[in-house]
Amino acid sequence: MDDRVTGIEVRYFAAAADAAGRDKETIELPGGADLAALRAVLIDRHGFDMERILSVAAFLVEPGDAVGSAALTRDLTVEAGPRVDVLPPFAGG
Repeated sequence: MDDRVTGIEVRYFAAAADAAGRDKETIELPGGADLAALRAVLIDRHGFDMERILSVAAFLVEPGDAVGSAALTRDLTVEAGPRVDVLPPFAGG
């Protein structure tokens, strides 16, 4: 991580939106923060329901550069990009 602070747009879907009480918000984190740091802030802000959802959710991370493509991951060591979508498991078929 570095000394700069960056705003990460977090978009919530399905049960994650219910737990957050909103569809999106901006979270301020130090530059280079990983998904584990983002997860900790989200749990601190939104409580047990969010913790339960994040334990099974995947993250769609937009890259910090314009060249890469978004990556779907559950790896909390991945650097949080400028936009992160929280995707709980979806039912259906």
